Amino acid sequence: MVSFKPITIDDKDIITSYTFNSIYRNCDFSFANMCSWRFLYDSEYALSGGFLLIRFWIEEKSRLAYMFPIGNGDLKQAICTIEKDSLANGHPLLLLGVSPEAKELADKVFPEQFVYLAERDYFDYIYLREDLINLRGKRFQSKRNHINNFKKSYNYTYKPLTPEIVPQCLELERKWYKSNNTEEDGEELSNERRSMTYALQNYEKLGIIGGALYVDDKIVAFSYGAPINQDTFGVHVEKADINFDGAYAAINQEFAAHIPEFFTYLNREEDLGIPGLRKAKLSYHPTILLEKNGAVKKPGKGCCDEKTRDRDTMACMLL
Repeated sequence: MVSFKPITIDDKDIITSYTFNSIYRNCDFSFANMCSWRFLYDSEYALSGGFLLIRFWIEEKSRLAYMFPIGNGDLKQAICTIEKDSLANGHPLLLLGVSPEAKELADKVFPEQFVYLAERDYFDYIYLREDLINLRGKRFQSKRNHINNFKKSYNYTYKPLTPEIVPQCLELERKWYKSNNTEEDGEELSNERRSMTYALQNYEKLGIIGGALYVDDKIVAFSYGAPINQDTFGVHVEKADINFDGAYAAINQEFAAHIPEFFTYLNREEDLGIPGLRKAKLSYHPTILLEKNGAVKKPGKGCCDEKTRDRDTMACMLL
């Protein structure tokens, strides 16, 4: 049985040695995301047969789920490894964040043995970096108008994230949280706040790049993110003071212009089914709306031993 260990900030080099060279652009594969959200999911990893294996707990930490294995070697064996681990913990194998590329590979090694469910609320919005910088064409006219109004109205500067700026970002986030927190989404925003605080306080070790907009020496917006793979950069957080009209559009453009030029794509993550957020993300015209699936492997198909097949098949039927 493979041995999993908690993901810590010290595991950055080993984990990114797999994720940076992969074909997957999911925001879930950003090391900064894995580490800063570990408190919520108890995320763990293992290395086996040339693959990086990641597991985490969902449903109030009552059920294990896994990311699609990343690496080179025998993919069938890698999937068997995590299936056996999942069955040992009482559940059929559940993979989350399965992209079309991963789905195709899974079906090659296990034809017709996975059941997929597309989760629209968790699709990733991926943009061409140059689109977000240049905002060319009629479709971006409203964005250009917002930014031009911001530039005309305010004397602003953009500053890269530094240790001196972090406390000011956290103060802006505190004010944003206070004005946006409701009973309905209070827990979700509290979790985001905890993740953000950890990320900003450890941004250098996590490999995070960020920046902030200042108007007359007052911070009015900030954003940060981290690489996902060799051509895709993940934008994990973007916050702005809505009292400054156009601040969101301005930080979006400025941040895209200040990340390393070799990144072709920006992944601005999911909309979580929030109508306003979906509308805002679609308004920037994503190049890729990255489909992500939940996938359950039918037990007793290819990996399970004879002793567990009947039990696991029944467990799958009860999902």
